Amino acid sequence: MTPLILASASPRRAELLEQIGLVFRVQPADIDETVLSGESAEHYVERLAQEKALRVAAQNPDSLALGSDTSVVVDGEVLGKPESQAEAESMLTRLSGRSHQVMTAVALAQGAHCESCLVITSVSFRVLSEAEIKRYVASGEPMDKAGSYGIQGLGGIFVSELKGSYSAVVGLPLQETAELLADAGHPVWQNWPRSKENQT
Repeated sequence: MTPLILASASPRRAELLEQIGLVFRVQPADIDETVLSGESAEHYVERLAQEKALRVAAQNPDSLALGSDTSVVVDGEVLGKPESQAEAESMLTRLSGRSHQVMTAVALAQGAHCESCLVITSVSFRVLSEAEIKRYVASGEPMDKAGSYGIQGLGGIFVSELKGSYSAVVGLPLQETAELLADAGHPVWQNWPRSKENQT
């Protein structure tokens, strides 16, 4: 079976791939993540996922490279990872008591060929108090996350409603990832273990 490489340093993406039984190695892609002038949030997220996958695929022609990118989008604006505690507090205040979109793209590349898809999930926050925002930021959890929160961590208590893919909000849409792998001749289920009773 063709080796699989995760073109991301995200421990959350690695955990999600392990959850569905995949064997892979990690090789983060070093790309420029600047938003292009006039670029839509949808195009930006999918472009970055493709660039990550293609960069790693070019360095490993005999492997499949999986790239992904996640952005939190509110009022059409991409909220990236906060650069300071003050910026994290500002982002969380902006998300408080309203809905936003989490856009996650996944791309699978081999050589110069790349297939990708974009998953958009609607997430609603309850109203957050100033005190809990400050305490959450002080925990350090928001500092390496798009939009300054982690749904799979302490920030999960902020979410009042979610419409779409939970795993995409964490960092990788599992259903769509499995479909891309299956289309590339790498179905996820082939890696699943069998119980001892079924091995005889």
